[in-house]
Amino acid sequence: MSTYHEGEVAVQEQAGVRTMSERVGNGIHAEIPEAAREFLSQQPFVVIGARDEVSGRVWASALFGAPGFAEAVDEHTVILAASPDADDPLQCVLSDGTEAAPVAVGLLAIEPATRRRMRLNGDARAVGTGLILTAREVYANCPKYIQARSFTAAGPLEDSPDQVHPVISDRPRHRTTLTPTQAAWVSGADTFFIASIHPESGADASHRGGSPGFLQVGADGKTLLFPDYSGNTMFNTLGNITATGVAGLLFISWQTGDLLQLSGDARVLWDDPRAAGFPGAERLVEFTLREAVERSAVAPLRSVGTVEYSRFNPV
Repeated sequence: MSTYHEGEVAVQEQAGVRTMSERVGNGIHAEIPEAAREFLSQQPFVVIGARDEVSGRVWASALFGAPGFAEAVDEHTVILAASPDADDPLQCVLSDGTEAAPVAVGLLAIEPATRRRMRLNGDARAVGTGLILTAREVYANCPKYIQARSFTAAGPLEDSPDQVHPVISDRPRHRTTLTPTQAAWVSGADTFFIASIHPESGADASHRGGSPGFLQVGADGKTLLFPDYSGNTMFNTLGNITATGVAGLLFISWQTGDLLQLSGDARVLWDDPRAAGFPGAERLVEFTLREAVERSAVAPLRSVGTVEYSRFNPV
């Protein structure tokens, strides 16, 4: 039986990498290796992705805490001493409740300073102020397109999950189109995170990186276009998009701690002539915004020093 669902297989076949994908898929495990457990315990933040079943929208978000707040207590279980706050679109999805059913969640742990990352896909349920995740798929990714940057804490990391931040009145919280400032943020980004979903295989959270300007925002403030570069040939994200047509994007400002979360429709574009305007693009992804949420000073981390761009970034 294939490691992959039908959407992933369709993309792999169209890309002509099906045999290689099956080989790479041998690196997907149902258990959390000891090295991955240690790596996870060292991280001050993780990215999560899930779908709001009521609205059908997929969201990517981030949780923060002192290293050790994310802990794999055994080969199958991760405890997060943090959960989405009241302003997070995922709060209603991952809220406490004794009768709450587990929610499909994708988790990404990434360490930009070393360009290391791991992905864990499984099911989560809220317990008190935290989350318990049961792993179904665990695997590492290569360091391609990760910009090396270091962080310092802007405030007590231990307080960040429950911290309440004031709303800044001149910055809209919920929108269906990007403001010019938000569009400039997105189009100037060198990194973002993407959440996707499959109805049977579950949720996934992944990383996308490139040189600043590798995303384009349409004049309508709703349409985003970004390239898909050569990668691990699994096509987990593009496979999910092919199967369901939805995604969630997360942008983090490491200068202010602001988070911009976008949810909308997505599709993979093959042989689109606009790909010529994206150096290194093997195909494009078009994202149509349905809702944007901007939250102020959520991340308690700030980037310090010079950003070292990945040598794999197409120029």
